[in-house]
Amino acid sequence: MKCVISVLGKDRSGIVAAVATALAECDANIDDISQTILGDDEIFSMTMLTTLNPEVAEFDAVQQKLDDVANNLGVQIIIQREDVFQFMYKI
Repeated sequence: MKCVISVLGKDRSGIVAAVATALAECDANIDDISQTILGDDEIFSMTMLTTLNPEVAEFDAVQQKLDDVANNLGVQIIIQREDVFQFMYKI
């Protein structure tokens, strides 16, 4: 299952590593990744396209693991199924 993951928050070391580790623990693959630091306030923004393996971890389990990472790092992490993401942004 393809998913889009968005991360937003104050820049700090370890964000990419923590998210990537959580995904690896769920046997998810990072297919594409883009990140940037926005403005002088150093706001970290990252978007990932991932493939989840539902035989290892269901969507809800991955979402819970990412919620834990978000709470630990003080950032916002949103995971959406790619089809839902595409539908939401269809013009």
